Amino acid sequence: MKAVNNSSLHCSGHMKNNKENMFMEIGLIIEILGLPGTIVSLWIFCCCMKSWKPHTLFLFNLVLADFLVLINVPFRIDTHLRGKWVFGWVWCRISLFMLTVNRSASIGFMTAVALDRYFKVVHPHHCISQMTSAKAGWLAGLIWAAVVVRGIPLLTANLFHQASGKCRSFNSYEEDPVPIKLHYIAFVAEFLLPWFLLLFCSAKIVCRLRQRRVGRKLKGRKAIRAVMVIILVFTLCFMPSVITGLAAAYIKGNHPHDCESYTNVTQVFMICIVLTYLNSALDPIVYAFSSSMFRDALKTSICFKKIFRPVSTRVPNS
Repeated sequence: MKAVNNSSLHCSGHMKNNKENMFMEIGLIIEILGLPGTIVSLWIFCCCMKSWKPHTLFLFNLVLADFLVLINVPFRIDTHLRGKWVFGWVWCRISLFMLTVNRSASIGFMTAVALDRYFKVVHPHHCISQMTSAKAGWLAGLIWAAVVVRGIPLLTANLFHQASGKCRSFNSYEEDPVPIKLHYIAFVAEFLLPWFLLLFCSAKIVCRLRQRRVGRKLKGRKAIRAVMVIILVFTLCFMPSVITGLAAAYIKGNHPHDCESYTNVTQVFMICIVLTYLNSALDPIVYAFSSSMFRDALKTSICFKKIFRPVSTRVPNS
């Protein structure tokens, strides 16, 4: 592994500690806010679902992916309080690996849900539209295998800097090692390819809706709402970090001495990385728009206490 570039460190060193602390605080707040929704969603899927369809299974795996972020919350709180990472290089790699797997799995399963809605509306007689829950389980397993393999480069790279006490997957090296280069490429590709695929799905569903009669449009409208919500969450949480990351890479490669621009873009990139944690807090909205069974189970759980509410024995006035 190459030594860290002094000029790059000089550029990144312009960032004030109070700004870094502010970014970390915002990220922690977002992660903590996502905890109740994730726990309630897991409870609904495990205890209140009467049947499992393929898209329901994909949504359940999306809940499991969110727990990888929540596992890291105690360690991030400790790092914020101490001002440095004290859990060693091994757990640093594992922690960043879990965060990366969360991002990749979230993208993968949201895309799977959108594709399921697309085939149900546009190609209702396709074999994918007739997929059983068992086959969906195998597909979910393949998605998990793919995202785990995608995160392996972070387990082989040196991500912990002893001198600064920082544990990050994005660092400035004199020459980026091969695992980090693979991580950067996957970081961009795993967003752009599904994003364009989601746009294609939404456009095709809208076209199909225009061709249908009024009485057959309800299912399509539900599908387009689900896909549009996924696109909005997808874009809000992941696009900013991709754009600013590409901008930082461009400045580093073509204007290596422009420290001011590099530092400014890096600061914006850190804010955008924080936005990726917003995904776990917004995923319950995806569940509600993508699954009528989830909505019904949520309504039932909210109204369940009404069953046990004591009935008033007061005689109404005549």
